[in-house]
Amino acid sequence: MPNQTPSYVKEAKEGILLMVHVQPRASRNKIVGPHGERLKIAVQSPPADGKANKALQKLLAKHLGLPKSKVVLRSGHTSREKTFLLKDSSLRDILSRL
Repeated sequence: MPNQTPSYVKEAKEGILLMVHVQPRASRNKIVGPHGERLKIAVQSPPADGKANKALQKLLAKHLGLPKSKVVLRSGHTSREKTFLLKDSSLRDILSRL
């Protein structure tokens, strides 16, 4: 059976695009798993004042072993559906850590 890339991960010129569905005000911070075409991630922070976005960036950076400066929110600043750019990352590295 061939290895298939999940629908929530795409290669881009600058790195890897990661499509996520965020669940704010969760009981704990964690990567839940696939949610349709996106990766569901729960964060404890509320969605107000960008707190959930910052918590999501920190969680992804820690989980993927990247500096926070390499985890950039590209779209979805006020939505549950977000796209992050993981700068200077390889598809193989990201898939092995998710």
